[in-house]
Amino acid sequence: MEHFVVSARKYRPQTFKDVVGQQAITNTLLNAIDNNHLAQALLFTGPRGVGKTTCARILAKMINSDGAETGDEDFAFNVFELDAASNNSVDDIRSLTDQVRIPPQVGKYKVYIIDEVHMLSQAAFNAFLKTLEEPPKHCIFILATTEKHKIIPTILSRCQIFDFKRITVKDAKEYLKYIAEEQGVNADDDALHIIAQKADGAMRDALSIFDRVVSFSGKDLTRQSVTENLNVLDYETYFTSTDLILENKIPDLLLQFNNTLAKGFDGHHYIAGLASHFRDLLVSKTPETIELLEVGEETKKKYLEQSQKASQAFLLQAINLANDCDLKYKTSKNQRLLIELCLMQLASITFDGEKKNNRHYIIPASFFKKKGIKPIAVNVPKEETAPESDTPKKQTPSNNFQAPQPAKIDLKSDNKRKSGLSLSSLRVKKEHQIKQMEVVVDEENLPTEPFEEQDLITAWNEYTDAIRSKGQYNLASILAMDVPKVKGTTIHVEYPAETNKVEVERNQYELMSYIRKSLNNYDISLSIDVNEVKQKQYAYTPIEKFEKLKEKNANIDVLRKTFDLDI
Repeated sequence: MEHFVVSARKYRPQTFKDVVGQQAITNTLLNAIDNNHLAQALLFTGPRGVGKTTCARILAKMINSDGAETGDEDFAFNVFELDAASNNSVDDIRSLTDQVRIPPQVGKYKVYIIDEVHMLSQAAFNAFLKTLEEPPKHCIFILATTEKHKIIPTILSRCQIFDFKRITVKDAKEYLKYIAEEQGVNADDDALHIIAQKADGAMRDALSIFDRVVSFSGKDLTRQSVTENLNVLDYETYFTSTDLILENKIPDLLLQFNNTLAKGFDGHHYIAGLASHFRDLLVSKTPETIELLEVGEETKKKYLEQSQKASQAFLLQAINLANDCDLKYKTSKNQRLLIELCLMQLASITFDGEKKNNRHYIIPASFFKKKGIKPIAVNVPKEETAPESDTPKKQTPSNNFQAPQPAKIDLKSDNKRKSGLSLSSLRVKKEHQIKQMEVVVDEENLPTEPFEEQDLITAWNEYTDAIRSKGQYNLASILAMDVPKVKGTTIHVEYPAETNKVEVERNQYELMSYIRKSLNNYDISLSIDVNEVKQKQYAYTPIEKFEKLKEKNANIDVLRKTFDLDI
């Protein structure tokens, strides 16, 4: 069997131009070499698999090259690689510093590449300080690490630091496409994109995954084969889930989640991916942010299409729900139920199939005409009033006229339930009763017989006595505070406190119904005023009471003095 070389080694860059995604660093190093400005101590830091060691080797080769050597010359005698993870003692560093004094046998420079330098012990760092600060002219140190924060500041201050960035999905995908063409592999764009995403910014990981998937699927690399081999959830899973959520199909959504778990996927991975999917849909709704969508061209079209089905408000609420489920997942004792509850909440955001329509309609006059019932005209907003098809015929008013029952109007401003003893419920009740006064019947068909003020006072007192006999003592005492006066068809009463006015307004419907019926006049209205000065007539101080009594009977003062009484 022929020896196989993995792609990460086979296609390792040999020049700075071949390095992927680190143009700023490679250009800086090239200019430093050309202008002879290369520092004697360099620190390459960044995530794994982004090209730190590769760039160090390319740099070591370039600074020793004079153009006369062959193309495969790697100057192995001048390049010394030390793994600080296994050579981290003081003795290892002392052995290195002893070698530094010896000049190179071939080329101009001896290059020491110390990988994972953060693994050196504190004593080893201290032993390395002097040599790193003042190395021989023929020596260059290149330190590489993934954890710069673990290196002591005295080492960092002696190095020229180069921060390697994570390789973008786009750059990784383009390089994978080049590798696929070199190996004669027919790869889908979405398949390469999934591999680049799975690599998470590391080119070495991307090449390792590429070799693994090619071994599985052969020369044809499809999105389905990649997702199956890497055990990642395909975009189609989230597209289908979102469609079911938007269509409020909760049973189908739960079945799909069950199938996802049956395939061996983790529920946490599913809900986190769903939150990311909602984020991508939100990004797709605005042309300025589409560039933040890191997917293939075909998948991008699907995102743009589905983003038109979902509103921005829905996506924001969906992201919030999915993210909250993601945060609670690890601490939940029933993780599957947590996700299923989240999915049901997501599918209920736009669900209104069982909600009743709160809009109230007025029954048209034609309905009453067919039933032989006299219609009632109700004062409602114009946009809610149904058009009348017929006009009821006029009827001659009589003394035996019975006022029609008022139409019931739902005045609730929202669907929230309120306690019967809360202030808000009392306020709603008051508004409801006041609105009931606006239910007016056709004036042309109702009696409006004239009446005297004394007739009104008699009817008023009769109603007061009636409610007192029913136990409504508070209201009866308030109605008896003032004698009603009539101006035209308006009854005017005056009370000393606002609370008295509110109490009468709450009960004015029953009061006015009785007055109108008793006087056989349905034009009568009620006007209530508050006069705080009037309150003094009903709240005397003890001294004022005594003075009033003394005016009526002077002997009361004699009685007080005789028995030495206090007021």
